[in-house]
Amino acid sequence: MKIRVEVVYALAHAQATIELELEQGARVAQALEASRLREQIGELSGYPLGIWGAPATLDTPLREGDRVEIYRELTADPKQARRRRAGKENATRKRR
Repeated sequence: MKIRVEVVYALAHAQATIELELEQGARVAQALEASRLREQIGELSGYPLGIWGAPATLDTPLREGDRVEIYRELTADPKQARRRRAGKENATRKRR
């Protein structure tokens, strides 16, 4: 029996989404190998992994409809980025 899963990796400018059909009982490692993302983005070891936002390991079993996520390092602290945007909005409002 087969299951359908997605493997996703977000780049700064785009998101790669690969839909796969794997054998039931497949694990995250098998999904990453089948996705062939290593050929596009290089070595995947060391990147944190998740399934629908929950932490996962290479040995985590997959279920129908799972979304395997490969996380990359953030380029900016989200809290600081929000503060900068809020500061710009406040400065714009004061000028009006």
